[in-house]
Amino acid sequence: MSKYIGKRWLAGVVLMGAVALDRPSGAHSAQDPHGPQSWSPAVYARNFDAEVRRACDRGLAWLASQQQSNGAWRCKIAYKLYETYEGEDGDDVGVTAIACMAFVGAGHVPGRGRYGRVVERGLNFILSCVREEDGYITAHGTRMYSHAFATMFLAEIYGMTRRSDVKEKLRRAIDLIVSAQNKEGGWRYQPIPVDADLSVTVSTLQALRAARNAGLVIPLDTIDRAMRYVKGCATRYGFTYQLVNDYAFNDTRISYALTACGVVAHMSAGIYDSREIRDGLRFLEERLRDLRWGKYHYFYGHYYAAQAMYMAGEHYWENYYPRVKAEIVRGQREDGAWTDDVGLTYATAMAVVVLQMPCEWLPIFQK
Repeated sequence: MSKYIGKRWLAGVVLMGAVALDRPSGAHSAQDPHGPQSWSPAVYARNFDAEVRRACDRGLAWLASQQQSNGAWRCKIAYKLYETYEGEDGDDVGVTAIACMAFVGAGHVPGRGRYGRVVERGLNFILSCVREEDGYITAHGTRMYSHAFATMFLAEIYGMTRRSDVKEKLRRAIDLIVSAQNKEGGWRYQPIPVDADLSVTVSTLQALRAARNAGLVIPLDTIDRAMRYVKGCATRYGFTYQLVNDYAFNDTRISYALTACGVVAHMSAGIYDSREIRDGLRFLEERLRDLRWGKYHYFYGHYYAAQAMYMAGEHYWENYYPRVKAEIVRGQREDGAWTDDVGLTYATAMAVVVLQMPCEWLPIFQK
């Protein structure tokens, strides 16, 4: 299985960076809606309508107004404690990366677009946070989540610009990821190979895939082991936070966001049809309302669910995106921002990224 997963992932990332992108074959017909479907680009184009475009434009304008002089965005640097999110405001590496991806997702890149300078300054901040001794991208106590998002952003920028300074720090960030993988194949909050959880593991996997899309060499053994970890978190009732075999199984370890993570990890590995994917997609359709507006997992969950539904095909996309975009657009504030218990900059950046999913500017989100 190890070599199989590695080859599928390698084939998937090669095609993801090309114009003709890897797409499911449509093997599941309308009689079996719980598998990948065929594609019709018009479906996705019409979903990104004028109202959504205006909402994104307002969100980007607000984000640009909030960028600090050093290129960063401030947000609550913290941790989730049960149903709360505790911490203090600071220049946030992860939120800066997500905000920059929101701009890139609208076609603004360093040196090009109305907000090209905004992205350039954000990029420079992230490059300044790459730790000299080991390549860890961190500031003010940010953890592996932030490292993963920052690494993914660097990979996207390197793929577009081929800048040598970006490549050098991206390579070091990737080496840090490879060295921090634990014996089970996953990653955790700190770059220490001790324990692991699905959420950090999937965000890290996406960073690795983005780097591979951009042409960097990623050890296939690292991907094989990570996918074994992801598969080990799969149940018939959704994906668990940590390996089922190592922890007491109960419903509190399964969530909408985690299941979306698990589905996206499989699809990113080039696996579009499996029991894990079918069960996961069914769970996501049935439990959409599990995501509560204003809570941390609302935008985080939709960040992965939007990717999963977009790659799964029209049946899922049409049942998901119109409802979610309407809810997100309704929740936008008068000043153009969105909010949740993490902070305005995080919520606004995530909202724009989710709404822009059908635009396909970012290679990591392309079908």
